[in-house]
Amino acid sequence: MLVINTINNTVIMADSNATYSQIHIQLIFAVKFRDSIIKTHWKEELYRYITGIVQNNNHKLLCINGMPDHIHILIGLRPNQSISELVNQIKSNSSKWINESRFSASRFEWQKGYGVFSYGKSQISNVINYINNQEIHHQKKSFKDEYLEFLNKFEVEFNEEYIFNELM
Repeated sequence: MLVINTINNTVIMADSNATYSQIHIQLIFAVKFRDSIIKTHWKEELYRYITGIVQNNNHKLLCINGMPDHIHILIGLRPNQSISELVNQIKSNSSKWINESRFSASRFEWQKGYGVFSYGKSQISNVINYINNQEIHHQKKSFKDEYLEFLNKFEVEFNEEYIFNELM
C-alpha cells in the first residue's frame, strides 16, 4: 500500500496488515518455596540470560531486578506472543541454565504462577525506579506483602488461601 501525505507530499510505505502496539508489562515471580537462593555473585548473569530470552522473542526488556527470593521484569511486549508463553520460556530456560551452571547447591526452580501488571507509557519511569530500588523496599516490606499490595492495587481478584500455597 502506498500512502501519500498531501501536506508535505511525502510517500509512506505501509503494510495494510501492520500491527502497532505499545504494551508495557511487569512480571513478578518467586523462587520455589520463596527460598533466598539467587546470590549476589551470579544474579547479574541471570539478569543478562533472561534479557537474552526476552530479546530473542523480539520483546524489549526495560528493567530487571529482584531479591534473593523473587524477580521483577519490565517488558515492552510485542503482541505476537502470549504472556504465558513468554513467562514459561523465561522460567524453564533460566531454571535449566541455573542448574547447568551449578549456581545453586540444590535444584533450582521458580514457583508456579506469576503476577503480570500493565502500565501506560507515562508510568514507566516510576516503575523502573521501583524495580531498581528493590533492596530499599524490602528493608521494610516482605515479598508476600509487596505481592499482595500489587494484587490489591491492580484490583486483581485472588484467594489468599492460594497465594504462595506451596509453603504450606
